[in-house]
Amino acid sequence: MAKILIIDDDEDIRDLLSYNLEKEGFLIETAQNGLEGIKKALTFHPDLILLDVMMPEMDGIEVCENLRSNQQFKNTYICFLTARNEDYSQIAGLEAGADDYISKPIKPKVLTSKINAFLRRGKTSEDDSIPQASIIIDRDKYNVVFKEDIINLPRKEFELLSLLVSKPNSVFERDVILNKVWGTEIVVGDRTIDVHIRKLREKFGAEKIVTVKGIGYKYVD
Repeated sequence: MAKILIIDDDEDIRDLLSYNLEKEGFLIETAQNGLEGIKKALTFHPDLILLDVMMPEMDGIEVCENLRSNQQFKNTYICFLTARNEDYSQIAGLEAGADDYISKPIKPKVLTSKINAFLRRGKTSEDDSIPQASIIIDRDKYNVVFKEDIINLPRKEFELLSLLVSKPNSVFERDVILNKVWGTEIVVGDRTIDVHIRKLREKFGAEKIVTVKGIGYKYVD
């Protein structure tokens, strides 16, 4: 049974999500603010966290950064709950380490479908290593060795880099990347892939992750 932690200061939203997700067989815990959410995450060990952006004491961005800094949560799915058209919140959430965002008002059936797609996606991985010159991607240990340094990446950055490195110097179209990394059942925002590409460039260099204008991206060996 998958475990989901809901962190939101709105009691009505917590109750709505809890009711609908429990009906689908998920084990649910809730928290009404960021500090409480972090404490519960440490004891509940959720498979997925639904996290509101605007909260008292500690906002969702800070909570996400705090969780991602803990190796215990490096593979935990984190989805932000954001008001529709909150572009800043969506981008900030992805940069903080979130896997995706879900727009309010939340439709329970859409939410459940998206969560199921996330969790199914997390169960499929290959236990192998992808070595390429200065970079080694180890799927078994779920880390990256780059220029003799071990780098731990959030799940989606790891999967995106793994895809690009699997065929160095080959161009991956944006639609292919979204399909391979996020899956056809998961609808993500237009900026999602761009944010993740930018974060990879910050860690591995812009010269390694190249944009092919109008097509997609490639890893340069």
